[in-house]
Amino acid sequence: MEVEGIPFKKTGYFSNLICDYLEGKETLSPFYDRLPHIGQFAEQIKVKQNFPETHREVLYSVLKNQYGDVDISEDTKVNISLLKEASTYTVVTGHQLNLFTGPLYFLYKIISTINLTKELKLTNPENNFVPIYWMATEDHDFDEINYFNFRGKKLQWNKNVSGAVGPLETDGLEAILEAFSNEMGNSINATKLKEWFAKAYLEHDNLTDATRFLANELFGEHGLVILDANDTELKRLLVPFVKRDLLENASYNKVSETIDELQLLPENYGIQVNPREINYFYLLDGVRERIVEKDGKFYINDTKIKFSQEEILTELDNYPERFSPNVITRPLYQEVILPNLCYIGGGGELAYWMELRAMFEEMKVPFPILLLRNSALVITEKQKEKLDRMNISMTDIFLDQSSFINKKIREISNIDIDFAPQKKHLQEQFKGLYDLAAQTDASFLGAVKAQEVKQLKGLDNLEKRLLKAQKRKLQDHVLRMTEIQNQLFPNKSLQERNLNFSELYLEYGERLIPHLIKALRPLSGDFSIVKID
Repeated sequence: MEVEGIPFKKTGYFSNLICDYLEGKETLSPFYDRLPHIGQFAEQIKVKQNFPETHREVLYSVLKNQYGDVDISEDTKVNISLLKEASTYTVVTGHQLNLFTGPLYFLYKIISTINLTKELKLTNPENNFVPIYWMATEDHDFDEINYFNFRGKKLQWNKNVSGAVGPLETDGLEAILEAFSNEMGNSINATKLKEWFAKAYLEHDNLTDATRFLANELFGEHGLVILDANDTELKRLLVPFVKRDLLENASYNKVSETIDELQLLPENYGIQVNPREINYFYLLDGVRERIVEKDGKFYINDTKIKFSQEEILTELDNYPERFSPNVITRPLYQEVILPNLCYIGGGGELAYWMELRAMFEEMKVPFPILLLRNSALVITEKQKEKLDRMNISMTDIFLDQSSFINKKIREISNIDIDFAPQKKHLQEQFKGLYDLAAQTDASFLGAVKAQEVKQLKGLDNLEKRLLKAQKRKLQDHVLRMTEIQNQLFPNKSLQERNLNFSELYLEYGERLIPHLIKALRPLSGDFSIVKID
């Protein structure tokens, strides 16, 4: 196995905000407390060390119950027990309940989380660190999770649904398994994938249990703890914070202030999410709808349900499980119920977390360290050999296809297609014409400028025509280049955003996850290119 890293900034696939955060740009410092450097975690432990013992007891009890019927590994069992100890902290990643894990980066999120807990144990041996996968069971965006891609085909679960996705019954997935099986063949690795799919979705009644089974099969032996936070006792810990949202619009006010500060920055980062006056949904009988306040009354959007202020507070006290945090308050919920040090997520996730720091401060809840998950491009030995034969570097392969082709054609062409020297020579000649016009008749300056623009444009056109002619002449080489780039960047996007892990598992089998765990370093700060032998 070989691993090569390139800076995230050089890939062209990550936002300016994320690249600036990774570089520790000073203008972003008001939007987080600590950068994800190994030495900063000792400080984060200090601010989280007063995590309530009662919360640990509730968390342990809930997890014991949720794992009641799960075939649990010894490492996971130990980690759940360790959560009762005051010296234990968590590292968390969260993800939707995508069908058969969805995009490949699901694996990278969890591997980043597992590996960071190992690194933290080495530098802080007096503490224990538990990797947590937070299942987004309360999410209601079914269209984002009801499919996965396999060999260029979209295997989609068609079902009429409403409300949170976690309780969804798994009926109708036999057809997906059949289509999946027909595409895979009957190799040993294909048989294992079919077995996982069948056991996850045909032997479990709902999407929560199916996802827990699958994640546990993939990562249980590495001590991963899987949490469904849609639980009455956990929600009870959130009640004081929900009240502040209902009565004071506390989250809305603080996040709005932060957004205003972000928009004043000269970098024009843009806004990831916008808060609502109330950032909770009402969750009941297949309904998950926004809570809206008007004239002292609280309405459940698109339903006939309404409450007075006294009634909704009573409802909250009696049935906390009916109140579901949205994208703004879910991070707060996480940090209230977990002794957490770090959240690991993608670029979009970290962007909206940075809108939340002032809200956390207002709620007197410690803000976690934010870490960009590992990203990787997995290439086969044959693909690496092809790249080497064509003298294509790993930086080259990340270029958009037009720039990639042009750059390589210029490199391999037996004639010089770069007209930069000619353009520079032309501009030098026009400098003399400008001087002459200024000394004789300044009214000719405009005409001189127009002629310069025309001639430079003519050189541009000649350069493009020559490049186009060379592309035709070197068509076979262009086809080979684009073919391998399209293999590595399906749909002209990152491999991890398109492929399902099953395609790599077919190739590498049970070696896949151990190799990725060995290859990916969560604090490296680089995008990883991994060649598995």
